[in-house]
Amino acid sequence: MTLVKTRLAAMMFLEYFIWGAWYVTVGTWLGRTLHFSGADIALVGGTTAVAAIVSPFVVGWLADRFFATERVLTVLHLAGAVLLWLAAGQTAFGPIYWLVLAYACLYMPTLALTNSLAFRQMRDPKLEFGPIRVLGTAGWIVAGLIISRLNWEVTAYPLKLAAVCSAVLAVYALTLPHTPPLKTKQDEFKARSVVPPEAIQLLKDRSFSIFVLASFLICIPLQFYYVFTNLFLTEIGVSSPAGKMALGQVSELGCMLLIPWFFRRLGVKYMLIAGMSAWALRYALFAFGNPGAGVWMLYLGILLHGICYDFFFVTGQIYVDRKAPLAYRAAAQGMITLITYGAGMLVGSFLSGSVVDRFSIVAADGSATHQWRPIWLISGALSAVVLLLFWVAFHEKDEQPADGRTPITVRS
Repeated sequence: MTLVKTRLAAMMFLEYFIWGAWYVTVGTWLGRTLHFSGADIALVGGTTAVAAIVSPFVVGWLADRFFATERVLTVLHLAGAVLLWLAAGQTAFGPIYWLVLAYACLYMPTLALTNSLAFRQMRDPKLEFGPIRVLGTAGWIVAGLIISRLNWEVTAYPLKLAAVCSAVLAVYALTLPHTPPLKTKQDEFKARSVVPPEAIQLLKDRSFSIFVLASFLICIPLQFYYVFTNLFLTEIGVSSPAGKMALGQVSELGCMLLIPWFFRRLGVKYMLIAGMSAWALRYALFAFGNPGAGVWMLYLGILLHGICYDFFFVTGQIYVDRKAPLAYRAAAQGMITLITYGAGMLVGSFLSGSVVDRFSIVAADGSATHQWRPIWLISGALSAVVLLLFWVAFHEKDEQPADGRTPITVRS
């Protein structure tokens, strides 16, 4: 790996270390230490969904036209470090929510900005990006292992760790290759710049619209996992839950390598079905697993993350790339990201919080325990319903992409 690629890989490591450090355990800190309700925990966890809807477009527009990408990264991560550190010192819902929301609105755009900066430094992104981006997953794994090793799950220290790392990345970004704007300052920001009509036109295709609807719906039960799994594992007595949850990212790496093999044999439809099925199975395993004889169910549920994420989200991104016209592929990817990580997970935040509160048992001191089996069965049932609807409704023949690449295989 050349020096530039090594520097980009270090950027990815720090970028995802930050997210993995605070996001996995924030619900456990809020629930076990501050005794927040499930709805409050879900709202804090849903700040990233709000940010995915609100902030990336404006920040991306500024980076495209006015400021070098590495300088935008520096400003966003430095301001984010301050906000996270302040949030770690709060104990009331209001200040924590607004500080974390403000932080999320600064952080979420950096995911796209780090990608765009890396792409600008590559000759062949389709070959060079993977080995660099994989360091991001490694950063997430290392963050979980450190937090578990230090037994920080129920404390605010993960937020402080993320804040320190964010400040480090802010300084490090200044050393990255200069990546100036490509467009002129005279280009005005327009609503159609967010999602061009040409991308929206894809929704007239029945199979694509069904895919988009299923993607939105499946992200609703997904938020149960992202927000509440660490709290669940902590509450039932699983030791070092953040470290054990990092096994999910390990499986993600393995499944990423297997995607081409499965693509040739299953095609898009059954790859997506496999991903949705894995979510339903994971929740069933969580519902009936326990730290004793049933601990294997918990491990298996965590290890399914590779299939859950790669087979659905990565396959979906490939499908969108093949369906969209060449000039509007980035816009189409932005649209599906807005619908899934934004709208779908935002709805999931509200629903998951309500369900968790419905099955909570509050003690006299304000602490709460939960009946986790019905919580996971509800989220699993929601996943199964979306799976069934997609299985029945999605039909599409193999087709040749406009640029002559290998056609999509969509088996009915």
